[in-house]
Amino acid sequence: MSIPIADTSPAAVRAIAMARPFAWLRLGWRDLLAAPAPSLLHGVLICLGGLFVLALPQPLWPLLPGAFTGFLLVGPILCTGLYELSRRRALGEQPRLAHAIAAWRRGTRPLIALGLLLAAAAAGWVLFSALLFKLFLRTPIDSPFDLLRYAVVGQGELLFWLWLLAGALGAALVFAASAVSAPLLLDRRIGLRRALLTSVRAVGDNPLPMAIWAALIMLATLLSLATLMVGFVLAVPVIGHATWHAYSDLVDATALPER
Repeated sequence: MSIPIADTSPAAVRAIAMARPFAWLRLGWRDLLAAPAPSLLHGVLICLGGLFVLALPQPLWPLLPGAFTGFLLVGPILCTGLYELSRRRALGEQPRLAHAIAAWRRGTRPLIALGLLLAAAAAGWVLFSALLFKLFLRTPIDSPFDLLRYAVVGQGELLFWLWLLAGALGAALVFAASAVSAPLLLDRRIGLRRALLTSVRAVGDNPLPMAIWAALIMLATLLSLATLMVGFVLAVPVIGHATWHAYSDLVDATALPER
């Protein structure tokens, strides 16, 4: 008797127009307006998380660059509740906070595994950043701004470019693997490996639109950091809801069983 082998091939993906990411933002804004309280709550919590990282004591300041970027790496899983709110609205329901909470409570094994994978990537990046700064940092640092000045315009130019290059490569890999995998895992019965491969395929088949989407996410992130995390209150729900619409456009999930 033969044992059935689980299908690990990517799900079908669609080609999208170059300007489609801007439509996702508009749809994400509409979803925010349809469920403002639970949506903004996600943004507030992530804003508070960012402020907590910023409040690291002085001996840990060299960890700040890695801690901030590592915190952002787990963003796709932190937006699980937002995907559920958008999913409910797409089904014609009125999205409520209870729906977002239920999505977290029913967290499936592959979705939990994705969260652990992103958390491991974030932890690895924090450790790598700390090691890089420990090897290159030679000047006393009295504030986070001293650290930034040292890395960007001071003796740490090499440090900054090494860190930036490594971060860009890591972020590109994480983006490709997580662009649509979290909402896909929430919406359909699919294994983690297949969801990751589907996400990579969706990005690979639409390189220019997805590059625009990645740039929009980066811009929203930089603006949020520039406002000392306050911008995350709006940016997180809009990007989170928009990611659901990115998944809906990019992945043809009709052949996959529903949750």
